[in-house]
Amino acid sequence: MILKAVQRHLGFTSMLMVCGFAIGLLFRYLFDDPQQRHFGYYLRSGVHGVVLALVGWAAHVGFGALLRERFRRAPLLLELAARVGFMAIALTAAAILLQVALYGAVTTEWLADRLPLIVALALFISTLFGMLFELKRLVGGRVLKNFLLGTYHRPVVEERIIMFLDLAGSTALAEAMGELPLHELITRFFFDIDNAIVAHGGEVHAYVGDAAIVTWTLDNKIKNGACVRCFFAIEDAMAKQAERYKERFGVVPGFRASLHTGPIVASECGNTKRQIAYFGDAMNVSARLQEYCKTVESSLVISGALLRKIDLPPDVEVQGWETVSLRGRETPVKVASVRRNAHALDAKLTQASR
Repeated sequence: MILKAVQRHLGFTSMLMVCGFAIGLLFRYLFDDPQQRHFGYYLRSGVHGVVLALVGWAAHVGFGALLRERFRRAPLLLELAARVGFMAIALTAAAILLQVALYGAVTTEWLADRLPLIVALALFISTLFGMLFELKRLVGGRVLKNFLLGTYHRPVVEERIIMFLDLAGSTALAEAMGELPLHELITRFFFDIDNAIVAHGGEVHAYVGDAAIVTWTLDNKIKNGACVRCFFAIEDAMAKQAERYKERFGVVPGFRASLHTGPIVASECGNTKRQIAYFGDAMNVSARLQEYCKTVESSLVISGALLRKIDLPPDVEVQGWETVSLRGRETPVKVASVRRNAHALDAKLTQASR
């Protein structure tokens, strides 16, 4: 889990390492013996800073992966206290091991004078970067960057691939389960599909009720095909979690999605609560196609406009080309249902039964 996080956020990790190295050098200059200000000691201090920065972030990510579920319903202050304690223990252990590895011994003077200062500084920096990381996760790295740069202060036209994905039969589920259990199911569903979305380059633009709006930048045909692979990766992820959903909720949620592409207008909206909003015909068509899924009982429909611009994975096939009129739109749209071919589906069922 932690290794995947590092790979997924390589740019953030690189920035963290650079900052850790710089802070290690600064610590050496400000707090250590002036007679030790030469290359060898500075290099070791830089390494010390890099490793502690990575350990602090690993502890932050590890807490989320291993313990956050236990604190999910706990007060926020209790979760923060537990997270800080978890990080402090990890940083203290790492600092002592690094001292032994880099300098050969741990003295009583170092334990009394230097260790508390090192851990306090590392904890402060780790918490600061953890907050930045959580902010990046909350709004998305690209969105955060664009907010900081002011990219969308004025409307910008972008070509994007848009997926509308929602739970099937949520109204019936609400009646059978009740609102609160359904809300928990939807929250769990969005959590469980997140890795598949991120792994295939998708960016969650918004959650609207029981639906998620996911987008990709329009690129070459091979990269554009990631949106289709993403949908079937979500299918696989949910199949793996089926038993857990049955035990917890008594049902495995079904879902459907539409995929379309076209120009959208992106701009900042709001004042007290600011967000980047997408407008345009492509967004409307994607939403209407998602509704169209219900009428043809298909789990995935793709517009002809997008199918011309993607390379489909070899294990899927196109079925049922139709030209349809969508609600609120005069110009009809050519669409097709897409599913795994029979051979790929048999292979998946065989694998799931093992």
